[in-house]
Amino acid sequence: MTEPESTGDGYDVVISGASLAGSAAAILLARHGARVALLERRSDPEAYKVLCTHSLTANAHPVLDGLGLLPALEKAGAVRNEARWYTRWGWIEPKAAPAGPALPYGYNVRRSTLDPLIRARAGETPGVDLLLGHRVTGLLREAGRTVGVRVKAPAGEREIRARLVVGADGKDSAVAGLAGVPTRSHENGRFGYLAYFRNLPLHGGLGQTWFLEPDMAYAFPNDDGVTVLAVLPDKKRLPAFREDLEGSFLSFVRGLPEAPPVDSAERISKIIGAVDYPLLTRRPTAPGLALVGDAALTSDPLWGVGCGWALETAQWLAEAVGPAAAGRGDLDRSLAAYARTHRRRLRGHQALAADYATSRPFNPVERLIFAAAARDEATARHVHRFGSRLIGPGRFLNPGALARAAAVNAGHRRTAAGGGPGARR
Repeated sequence: MTEPESTGDGYDVVISGASLAGSAAAILLARHGARVALLERRSDPEAYKVLCTHSLTANAHPVLDGLGLLPALEKAGAVRNEARWYTRWGWIEPKAAPAGPALPYGYNVRRSTLDPLIRARAGETPGVDLLLGHRVTGLLREAGRTVGVRVKAPAGEREIRARLVVGADGKDSAVAGLAGVPTRSHENGRFGYLAYFRNLPLHGGLGQTWFLEPDMAYAFPNDDGVTVLAVLPDKKRLPAFREDLEGSFLSFVRGLPEAPPVDSAERISKIIGAVDYPLLTRRPTAPGLALVGDAALTSDPLWGVGCGWALETAQWLAEAVGPAAAGRGDLDRSLAAYARTHRRRLRGHQALAADYATSRPFNPVERLIFAAAARDEATARHVHRFGSRLIGPGRFLNPGALARAAAVNAGHRRTAAGGGPGARR
């Protein structure tokens, strides 16, 4: 099918949404020579996403490095996100192997710091026009493909045509809705509330996650001495939380193993959250159109993967379609390649997340792995690699890992019974 030429506005790509996924995609596509219109519905260049885990998992580190953002993040006070996880078998505390490389890491950084930083970097990139206060109200269509957008702008209505339209506009993506992209929704059996605290010490200064089966909680230290503290209980507890949100939130936190001392810390925000946060999956492409970040796949917030996947999907899109978007290749074939990568890299992760979002306790395989990880450093590192999304479900649950976990747990039982040596550390 014939693709539209670059238009009167001179754009090859128009991106709706100038947060993580959209700004990263704009920078990377412009490096391929594409002229990019980066649209942001909000007029404030300092605007940011409020409800977020504020975590960039280690899989995002290479993307951040490629974008040239690592020095700026370190200067802004982003915290390397080392973490420990509580389970019924004890704490999983990943550590580097003796004489081995350091554990890979990402960052905890507030979106009030991160979003303006990456948006400004996009606006400074040659080939990118950052257009604030531009909200997509419709799509331009020709012969069954998307060829541009209609927008409401400060100066009035306008049309912007382009070879490629990218929806980077979040889980409630207007672009996906206007394009009629089907959405598969998975119910989330948990609700979530979070608050920001200052002077809230955490054990070892590390991020903490509590697997309470089925309830969850986490505390992540961020830039400027601010800690994000979140609780994600089973929805059966929602009526009680609604009756007394502040009392229920604080009571839940006080009951955590090695609970953060919230009563002696300064809470610097309201308690905010969502009582219904389904997991959404959409096909990431259509003729002339691509979706990145939460617009393509919204996972369970308890895993803190959304920011990392926003950056990764932007990179996958640019790698697949960059030359074609600039007029040097077959765009439809390139979009198909992006869709295959997206499906291959994220479908398994989303399937596991959707299953666990039913608010069930650990299944037998999870019990095997997590129990061993609390007892064995090698298994703890293995869980860390999966939690950081550096490996997929296939490698996480490979026969060798399961066999080691079974041996570790068997050794632990023998030791507990006084019948043999403990598990090798």
